[in-house]
Amino acid sequence: MRIIAGEFKGRPLKAPKGTATRPTVDRVRESLMSSILSARGTWEDAMVLDLFAGSGALGLESLSRGARFACFCEKHPGALEALRANTSMAGKGRVRIVKTDVCKRLPAPADAPYDLLFLDPPYAMEAQRVASLIAQLRESGMLADDALISYEHDFSCDPLSNDAFVSLKLEHVTRKKFGATVIDLLKVGTV
Repeated sequence: MRIIAGEFKGRPLKAPKGTATRPTVDRVRESLMSSILSARGTWEDAMVLDLFAGSGALGLESLSRGARFACFCEKHPGALEALRANTSMAGKGRVRIVKTDVCKRLPAPADAPYDLLFLDPPYAMEAQRVASLIAQLRESGMLADDALISYEHDFSCDPLSNDAFVSLKLEHVTRKKFGATVIDLLKVGTV
């Protein structure tokens, strides 16, 4: 794995050992970043929240392309070790790593609401639990009114037909399929 584009282009990324995480492969990351750029128009000043961060590849790719700040949340010790090594390229002030189980405790808010949220939870996590996380972030004011949400999940899960997701009234921007993996890009609207 490596950073695909931007300031850190070509820099290698360490992946956590074992099967506790699924690093997003380069071609999937490139496609996702392209979709996000189309939806946002720019990477400049993006505030990124990377829940279930793993190696941090998604948040780091965003920083490399011009995001202002990224908060990485992870609970697995091996992933945290890789995350710390990988984020060192970004320098101080642009990165915060929070060791937490986000299903039990969300990170403290940043100086500004997040306008880009990456959700790549374990595929066994039910869509309604993910929807509950999004609802908590919105209720706490941690998500911008027009935030983009990238939700990576197994093809057997369809959040668009899940009642908890439907109740969030998110705009569906795009869906990309990569074998058994699906990434839905969603946009927050006013509630």
